[in-house]
Amino acid sequence: MGDRDAKDALFDGFAEVAKALASGRRAELIDVLAQGERHVDELADEIDQSVANTSFHLRTLAGAGLVTTRRDGTRIHYRLASDRVADLWTATRDVAAAHHERLDELATAYLGELDELEQVTRDELMRRIDTGEVVVVDVRPAPEYRSGHIAVARSVPVDDLTAHLADLLTDVPDGAEIVAYCRGPYCAFADEAVRAVRASGRAARRLEDGFPEWHRAGLPVERAHSA
Repeated sequence: MGDRDAKDALFDGFAEVAKALASGRRAELIDVLAQGERHVDELADEIDQSVANTSFHLRTLAGAGLVTTRRDGTRIHYRLASDRVADLWTATRDVAAAHHERLDELATAYLGELDELEQVTRDELMRRIDTGEVVVVDVRPAPEYRSGHIAVARSVPVDDLTAHLADLLTDVPDGAEIVAYCRGPYCAFADEAVRAVRASGRAARRLEDGFPEWHRAGLPVERAHSA
């Protein structure tokens, strides 16, 4: 039978993974990296931190084995160590939603009231794609779209939506609905897109979650050519 010190060390090892996630900025980095590989400068912009602070958080995640790196010239690119890390993030997020008494309040403060925004399930969206009833719009940043996206989705990053909204609406057949998606259920990009489209008088909904959940469900995805 193992001794107490060995058991303590083992469980401390398990806890190192939880400790690595014990920062909102590191959790956000995992959320971004669940979309695909990114380099440090991009990640710093995404989480609104300096490159130095972002690098510190990434080293902590790497030390716990949650992310790996790839060097391309002077740039270091980070990616999740495996799909299991994305599963861990999803489970953490879901447990918080189910048991953190203030999570709904915090989500509403960030996302706004969502009651007026209808959602579409993955299964329903897949059926409507097959029948040509929807135009699917990926409103994540372009590098995330290039890393992988829902098959047939067109890229309209949320920062470019206002400039391209008229063109988008012109391309939508009469009677078709726009469905926007982004990183997951707590990503505001899709909500902003749906509100903008609906303000123009066209029908729009958001996917119930995001690209990572679609991908892990085994539904059709594509990878764009690198720009």
